[in-house]
Amino acid sequence: MAGTSPLRVLISSVEQPLCDRLVHWDLALESNPSDHPRASTIFLSKSQTDVREKRKSNHINHVSPGQLTKKYSSCSTIFIDDSTVSQPNLRSTIKCVTLAIFYHIKKRDSDRSLDIFDEKSHPLTREEVPDDYYKHDPDHKHIYRFVRTLFSAAQLTAECAIVTLVYLERLLTYAEIDICPSNWKRIVLGAILLASKVWDDQAVWNVDYCQILKDITVEDMNEMERHFLELLQFNINVPASVYAKYYFDLRSLADDNNLSFLLEPLSKERAQKLEAISRLCEDKYKDLSKAAMRRSFSADNLVGIRRSNAILS
Repeated sequence: MAGTSPLRVLISSVEQPLCDRLVHWDLALESNPSDHPRASTIFLSKSQTDVREKRKSNHINHVSPGQLTKKYSSCSTIFIDDSTVSQPNLRSTIKCVTLAIFYHIKKRDSDRSLDIFDEKSHPLTREEVPDDYYKHDPDHKHIYRFVRTLFSAAQLTAECAIVTLVYLERLLTYAEIDICPSNWKRIVLGAILLASKVWDDQAVWNVDYCQILKDITVEDMNEMERHFLELLQFNINVPASVYAKYYFDLRSLADDNNLSFLLEPLSKERAQKLEAISRLCEDKYKDLSKAAMRRSFSADNLVGIRRSNAILS
């Protein structure tokens, strides 16, 4: 490398590893479902193993699906659920989110954790934590009751539950930890706390959670929130495309586990409302189409203040 300054050689040697790290970071970002809309959600991937095993077992044992409980539309009645991506059903969404958390715990790779989330080091109640607390996985009902209590007492929305799951998967990916029996309550609480502040217009203060969980202190809540944010690298943005992906993957999870969203007969008022929304969307589409046509006119058909033909020299 004759004629090359030592400084240039030093810079070149530093630039290449830095470039490699940036490429690696970009690839990791694209594979992270909480950041990238095309990456598969972790909870749905973890649940598929159980779904395949159940289907295989039913096929081998010739298990009947049993009495059909799902409602189907007919010529006289149309059944429709009241859950949409913009206004999810609260009860069904919480059930799905807690089922996703259940699969995260059940299908975890290991028990990597941090002290700030350990329930033995930072108990949520005054009751003594058993010595074997880390050995017993919580069932879905236990997780659901814990989350439902928080959402009911703090009057949180279904959208907040979806964002909670996004933050939870982002934490597990960024911090490279697992959600397990020893830390699941504090991780879920931290994700709910952050989601309620970012998403809901009327955020719940940390002291409010202390009134719900009587034995936890404000100082503990503040410390956990600070650690949570640092582990997320202060990335609390949830793009609309990521939010929509999580919503529809939660619906897929519900279908796979027979947690169907509640169906109700389509009423006349609901049908009129849907028709009005459809007309509004259709009118907007027509307006956009007309605007696009005007923009695509040639120079001889310019729409402006003057309507005379353009003269091209």
